Formats: sequence, C-alpha cells, structure tokens
Amino acid sequence: MPFTLRDIARHLEGRLKGNPHIVLHRISPLEKAREGDLAFVDEEKLLPLAERSGASALILKEGWETEKNAIYVANPRLALIKALELFSHRRKPSPGIHPTAIIEDGVKLGENVSIGAYCYIGANTTVGDGTIIYPLSYIGENCRLGKNVLIYPRVTIYDYVEIGNNCIIHSGAVIGADGFGYVKIEGGHLKIPHIGKVIIEDEVEIGANTTIDRATMGETRIGRGTKIDNLVQIAHNVEIGENCVIVAQVGISGSVKIGKNVTLAGQAGIADHIEIGDNSTIAAQAGVIGDVPPNSVYSGYPARPHTQQMRVLALLQRLPEVVEKLKEIEKKIEEIEKGGTEK
Repeated sequence: MPFTLRDIARHLEGRLKGNPHIVLHRISPLEKAREGDLAFVDEEKLLPLAERSGASALILKEGWETEKNAIYVANPRLALIKALELFSHRRKPSPGIHPTAIIEDGVKLGENVSIGAYCYIGANTTVGDGTIIYPLSYIGENCRLGKNVLIYPRVTIYDYVEIGNNCIIHSGAVIGADGFGYVKIEGGHLKIPHIGKVIIEDEVEIGANTTIDRATMGETRIGRGTKIDNLVQIAHNVEIGENCVIVAQVGISGSVKIGKNVTLAGQAGIADHIEIGDNSTIAAQAGVIGDVPPNSVYSGYPARPHTQQMRVLALLQRLPEVVEKLKEIEKKIEEIEKGGTEK
C-alpha cells in the first residue's frame, strides 16, 4: 500500500524535509532503491551512497544532511521497525474458529481469538485474548497461552506448557518434548520420565524448528524478552534469564542456568549444569565446558576469556616459525654436544 511522505513522517513521529506529497510504494535497501522507494540510513558514512541511490526519500538521524526528501528521527533503527510494519504485506487473520479445527472439552478461549484450519487444542487449555493460531498447529492438554500470542503453522506444543503474553512462535517449533535422559542398564538404556513443564515468559520470540524440552521435574524456563533464533536446542531444566539473544544452531545442555542479557552467538555449545553470568557474550562456535562469570566475553573451544583466546590464536599462527627455530636450536645443541664429546 502506498503512502505519502507526510503520512510516513507522522507515523514515525519524525521531522519532514522536502515534498510532503510524494508517494512511496516500498521500503528498500540503499543499494537497490529506485524511484518510489523509501530507504534507511543508519550510519553517517553511508550518506554519499544514499545521495547516489535512486531512493525518492530517506530515513535519517537528526543532524545529518541530505539533498533528498527525508524524514529526520532521533533513532533511525527504531524508525525502520515502524516503517517496516507500515509497509508489511502480512495481514493478521480475522478472529474466529475454522470449522476443521478440533477444540476439546474444557478449553477456554479469550476474545478475538483466531484458530486456523486443522488446528488441535487439547482439553482444559486456556487461550488468551487476541491470540492467533495458524493452521495445522497442535496445542496439548492443560496448556496456558497468554494474550496476543502469535503461533505460526505447524507448531507443536505438548501438554502442560505455559506461554506468556505477546510471544511469537515460528513454524516447526516444538515446545515441551521429553528431555534426552536415560539410565544405562544391562542390555540397553532405560528412559527417564519427564514430568515437569515448560514456562515461556512474556515477549519471547522462538524461531523456526527450535526445540525446547520439558523438565524432568520442575520447569524449563525462558525469561521475559528473550529472543531465540531458528534451529536452537534447549534441553530439560534449562533456565534462561530476561532479554537474552540466542542465535541459530546453539545447543544448550540440561540444567544450564543463563543469566540476564546474555548473548549466545551462532553454533555455540553449552555443556550441562553450567552457569553463565549476566551480561555475558559467548562467541560463535564456542564450546563452553565451565562456568562463565558475569560481564564476560568467551570464545574458542574449549571456551576461555576472549582476550586469552586471541593470544592463543596469535601464537598458533606463529607455530610453524617456532618449530623451525626449535629445530635450529636442537641442531646447534647437537653440534655443541658432539664437539664436546670429540674433545
């Protein structure tokens, strides 16, 4: 849907410069922008590129200069979010229950709930106001979904899972499956029953094909505001604090405790029963095998403080040179020893 520059400036609560009546049809990256596009500039060094681009208008930080039509804002990234929402083609489904959905006895549905085709909702589950469940999703028994939860197609939520308000769960996610626990016995492995639950607090987003296992006993808990990428594995009895960021292909073993504002970068692996302190960062592909103190940055395998890991890597780069020098030293020692023997 097209908008005038004036309409967009009002939506972004920004200051308009230029022709308020020009019509913008899309929001595009600078390098691909053409006439009729709105582009976003988040770094001042990109201003020359912005000037050369085909964009009809720009979103800029207050104080930056341009010859183009522009909307000046205090926080360009926040303005970008609002602009993307404005131009989004996604439209939420209307409230209602599709006739092919199966709703078991004792289910309590809030107001303005949307339940898509071929969904299943188990007995005694509660679904809060404004929640949307897209087609082909499964919600087990005795679950509790908060208000304005968005569940995309083919999500599986097992029994006794609690999900807070304003959460987003993407396609293929599985929440509440059994943890990976066995006792080795003669002739095989005996499965440990997992009778705990999963609790997802408010404002959490869970990426596609991510799995969160239920607790053996007690709970697996994801803290408020945490954002989880695609293809993440979170094992039984894990506790994750508020406002964490967990990037794709991270694996978190059982009973790990993660503090607030922690970042786990892509493909990081966390061994079981480890604690990671508040405000810490675990770098990509790090393998954490011991506790991490608060306010730390760890990298490498096994993970160690990042500055120490960088020194180790620098020494490894010099390893061939060091080996050659050692060979020279050994040769000189042999010559000295040989000379002493001959005397």
